[in-house]
Order: sequence, then structure tokens, then C-alpha cells
Amino acid sequence: MTTVCRKRLDEARANLTSLRFANLCALAECFGWVFVRQSGSDCLYKRNGSTRLMNFQEDGNGRAKPYQVRQLLGAIDELIAGEEA
Repeated sequence: MTTVCRKRLDEARANLTSLRFANLCALAECFGWVFVRQSGSDCLYKRNGSTRLMNFQEDGNGRAKPYQVRQLLGAIDELIAGEEA
């Protein structure tokens, strides 16, 4: 994991309710999710080898929705645990 990705991950863990939307998208891309398409306000990301789609939306103030931050962090934790096994 690069230093930049580690910093983004630490920031997300520390700021679940105030993480900027752009930082959430950048964090997803750090861990292999790729922007697929935008449908209205929904930005969809997918990752090779995974059937799980990530759906992100801004809350209207440029911030990510906290439950979506938690979903991404959970998926990242699964990835990290899988790499360590």
C-alpha cells in the first residue's frame, strides 16, 4: 500500500461523517475500484475479481455519505485480510 493510500485510509477512518466525496472516490481507486459510470447523482465503481459494486453519492455539501464510507472501509478491510491470509 502506498503512503498516499495509507493516508487516505487513515483519514477516512478518522472522519466517517465529514470525509469529502472526492477523497472517498480517490480512496476507492487506491484499492483497485474503477469508476464505471454515473447515473444521476450515483457514481458506480467496480473492482476486478469482485462482484461487489460500490455506489457513492454526495450528501449535498461535498461530503460522502457516512454509511457509504463505512461500506468502503469494510470492503477494504476484507481485501487487506485476504492479502494477509
